[in-house]
Amino acid sequence: MPAELPPSLGRVLGLVRVDFAPAHRQPSAGRVAAASIVSVAGSLAVDALLVLIGTAVFPATRGYVHFRFSDYAKLTVIGVVIACLAWPIVTRISSSPRWLFAWMAVLVTLVLWLPDLYLLVRGQPPRAVAVLMAMHLAIALVTYNSLVRIAPVTPARTGTTPTSGPDRYARHRM
Repeated sequence: MPAELPPSLGRVLGLVRVDFAPAHRQPSAGRVAAASIVSVAGSLAVDALLVLIGTAVFPATRGYVHFRFSDYAKLTVIGVVIACLAWPIVTRISSSPRWLFAWMAVLVTLVLWLPDLYLLVRGQPPRAVAVLMAMHLAIALVTYNSLVRIAPVTPARTGTTPTSGPDRYARHRM
């Protein structure tokens, strides 16, 4: 933790595991890009599937304005891209990035449920709103899992001995 931080801020950052001292290697840009593509595609697919299931189980929700692909797709893409940009930042500021990112996903999902609850208060169909809430949860699950599994942090190399690849035996050939 940087010494110039006030002690109270240092304690708060410690509680949320922001320590600016990761001992791991960052995910590569290529892996983050691949995880981002999978996150966007997977989130859009799960949204479409939930709309399909929701309208089949609750026929009265057919034609619901927020179930149009054009309505939910742009918001889904924007949210997922923001999460994908956040992952490399989290891996740089925390030695426990998966833990921190999981809690961020939970908090963001809860915040994104607020507009859904507002729709409910404004008289929107409860079953349709329930599907929207399920969509937000599914997007969080797809995005979190895509990023931490496809673009994981890796343990830092210890020592100078290569541990993999064609050069791992180079030291012994000399």
